[in-house]
Amino acid sequence: MKKTTGMDRAVTRKWRPATRAVRGGTWRSEHGETSEALFLSSGYTYDDAQTVADRFAGEAEGMTYSRLQNPTVAMLEERIALLEGAEACRAQASGMAAMTAALLCQLSVGDHVVGARAAFGSCRWLLDHLCPRFGIEVSVIDSTDNAAWEAAIRPNTKVFFFETPANPTLDVVDLAFVCALARAHGIVTVVDNAFATSALQRPLEFGADVVAYSATKLMDGQGRVLAGAVCGSAEFINEVLLPFQRNTGPNISPFNAWVVHKGLETLSLRAHKQSENALELGRFIEPRVPRILHPGLSSHPRHELALKQMDATGSIFAFDVGSRAKAFAILDALELVDISNNIGDSRSLMCHPASTTHAGMSEEARAEMGVTEGLLRINVGLEDPQDLMEDLEQALKSVGF
Repeated sequence: MKKTTGMDRAVTRKWRPATRAVRGGTWRSEHGETSEALFLSSGYTYDDAQTVADRFAGEAEGMTYSRLQNPTVAMLEERIALLEGAEACRAQASGMAAMTAALLCQLSVGDHVVGARAAFGSCRWLLDHLCPRFGIEVSVIDSTDNAAWEAAIRPNTKVFFFETPANPTLDVVDLAFVCALARAHGIVTVVDNAFATSALQRPLEFGADVVAYSATKLMDGQGRVLAGAVCGSAEFINEVLLPFQRNTGPNISPFNAWVVHKGLETLSLRAHKQSENALELGRFIEPRVPRILHPGLSSHPRHELALKQMDATGSIFAFDVGSRAKAFAILDALELVDISNNIGDSRSLMCHPASTTHAGMSEEARAEMGVTEGLLRINVGLEDPQDLMEDLEQALKSVGF
């Protein structure tokens, strides 16, 4: 492989996903390093004044300022785009920076957004509070009801915004239907794919326009850094998103980009193994609890749809134990699984969404989206499933399950 082969789409488009994950986006310096270099620089120098003028005018390629380009960040962006099947990608400082940028870069006062009611708490905050503050109208619907999407469309509807599977209730959206509906009405679909990543689900293949990520999660996979990404067409990324990002600055640091870039090498291996472990643990827990929300189980209302549009059903599921007191008691009884509100980690983590990730929402909003006081969400890691089962069994038994 030559120094710039990993950035050459004429070559990399022929590679299969596993090769793209390891080689895609690689750009080697004159030293020929095997591991991609980390470029810690805020700015760049030039041999002459005309060179910098041409770069700032967009008439010549090259770095100008790390709020716009950085070699390490560029390698990450290319690798994510290749794995996603996207024309282009821009990395962001965090997952919420990615969600905010993906929406605000294309919305103005008087526009209308249709969003899914089941969503990460901060994503709902964008819909419930930030967008209305800037005169953007919002309708929040049951994303699993196909008819609700069509009924919510207005003449000024510009964006459909949803995640699938959703956090933390694991609602599954019919990607093909919703994306086709949006296309028919000239509406842009923005899909939060953090629970699955491109290793398990590729929304662009179902007609989505924009895919946004918290790369903090599975892409890093080891709880080390904050990162985000937005993928889409070259036109959207360069003409719609880039001006917003250039002038508002939600940029990822080169170090964080390098960490995620290396994490992508093992993303598919981790995501599939964690999905396998999660399914095994879900089957173990299902007969022991009143209610479980796991798209990999036949009891999930959209199990067949999940199998149709996902390669595997993910490392995360939720179950309800009836009350906050019982949920807290189970968390306190855990000996192996950590209490943590993060997801996508190689370690198993569990949290109580109503008091953590969705604590900022009103009680009414949580009830509307199904985040009950007894709901627990678990991210299943790479530990031996038998050890996880034993830990969950003793914790459940401690409260009478």
